Amino acid sequence: MTKVLEFYKCDDCGTVVMVTHSGEGPVMSPGGKPMRLLEEKMQEEGLTEKHVPVIEKTANGIKVKVGSVPHPMIKEHYIQWISVKDGRNFFIHALRPGEPPEAEFPVSDPAVKSIIYCNVHNLWTNKK
Repeated sequence: MTKVLEFYKCDDCGTVVMVTHSGEGPVMSPGGKPMRLLEEKMQEEGLTEKHVPVIEKTANGIKVKVGSVPHPMIKEHYIQWISVKDGRNFFIHALRPGEPPEAEFPVSDPAVKSIIYCNVHNLWTNKK
């Protein structure tokens, strides 16, 4: 059974795709190989404190910070994007090396699900 929102990665070239509606058959890479479904992690020894999204309420909605300890933001290891899933809405904010690993979203409920993508450690979330 396919979820409404899935992420796949090509282990050869690093391409990551978001699937919002699945058809039949596997998701294929640009090179013609099946892509790997990325699982959302909530904990992993030595990595949790720098990857699990932390959400706080702000005057304009919510702010998502990556980790209780700020995540590195260097070219070789950084958070590529932060997202929030609020009911049927999905927001995504792209980041670049050198920027703070955080983003604000126009969402009123701080109990929403956030998913982040680390270019080294893949997908992380604050809830399943």
